[in-house]
Amino acid sequence: MYKEILKKGSILILTFMVALFLAASSILSFIPNDIKIFANETKVLKLPLKEVTIRVMPEKLLIPGGHSVGVRMNVKGVLVVGLEEIETPEGDFVNPGLDAGLQIGDNILEVNGTKVNNAGEVKEVINEIKNDVRLKVQRKDDIINIRITPVISVDDNLYKIGVWVKDKTAGIGTLSYIDPSNNTFGALGHAITDPETGTVLSVAQGELVNSKVESVKQGKAGIPGEIKGIFYESDKPLGKLTINTEYGIFGKAYDTIKNPRYDQPLQVGYQNEVKKGPAYILTTLEGDKIEKYNITIEKVNRQSKASTKSMVIKVTDERLVKKSGGIIQGMSGSPIIQNNKIIGAVTHVFVNDPQKGYGIFIEWMLNYSDVE
Repeated sequence: MYKEILKKGSILILTFMVALFLAASSILSFIPNDIKIFANETKVLKLPLKEVTIRVMPEKLLIPGGHSVGVRMNVKGVLVVGLEEIETPEGDFVNPGLDAGLQIGDNILEVNGTKVNNAGEVKEVINEIKNDVRLKVQRKDDIINIRITPVISVDDNLYKIGVWVKDKTAGIGTLSYIDPSNNTFGALGHAITDPETGTVLSVAQGELVNSKVESVKQGKAGIPGEIKGIFYESDKPLGKLTINTEYGIFGKAYDTIKNPRYDQPLQVGYQNEVKKGPAYILTTLEGDKIEKYNITIEKVNRQSKASTKSMVIKVTDERLVKKSGGIIQGMSGSPIIQNNKIIGAVTHVFVNDPQKGYGIFIEWMLNYSDVE
């Protein structure tokens, strides 16, 4: 009898200890490994059973954007946006690219070890070799080698591999901020992608230029609106693009970029300071005039890693609703300001409700400001 009681007691104690361990593990899983604070040094917080790094969040000052800007960019490598059949002198229709395994969205970096930056260079190298070629291709995050046999086209008697490619892009967007400490800038709040493939385009060379808004197409439910602007090749560029990411485009200004509405830069507001409620954006809908428009932050998504959907915003300013219907293409990158701090930038519109959209926390964009 005594042994039976002892046995049951031991089982209960063991069960309790296992449950306690599982509960502790569950609690620890909710404690982040990286805690951000405002301080002057990085510290390590030693909690029971867990060591957590406390990372400094600097008290940063930024010049707010809102400027309409043009983006012109040479793509790194040669992006495959289509595959086509080639008619040979024998009357056959073949697609060497498809047969060799090329895919739409692939980026051709080299042909037989020779780096290529545009369609002309690809054509030149292939017609010099006139035989099997080896392509070095970037496919998403992987680098692969593809051997391909070009064929002569009956149309122009040139050797071809049956691909449509893109090497340049241009468009209109909005400047988010300028960092006066190092003259770096961020814009758009999302990536420049190829519309046919959805591929994030890698920057070979690119510049940010002044843009002038010519007209605004109103957004309606199911039909996105659009800012239409122009920029001139003869105008002096604002700065050099260095990187195109999911969270915006970034680079360095050639000279100081000013915002006529602000004599002094504003403090950065990190996500722990962002609250539901009133805020405003800066954007340009007429010429080059930056205007302030009221919005409401309806939802704040606390995030431990970068995302372009950090908050849900709604346009409440009747002037903006009347001009554009709400958030439209070309407005991406418009800085969001709350309590006199830059907290983020506009990224996407709700297709079925143009008065609503997403914003990205400014801290995610700042992660890329100093990237070369």
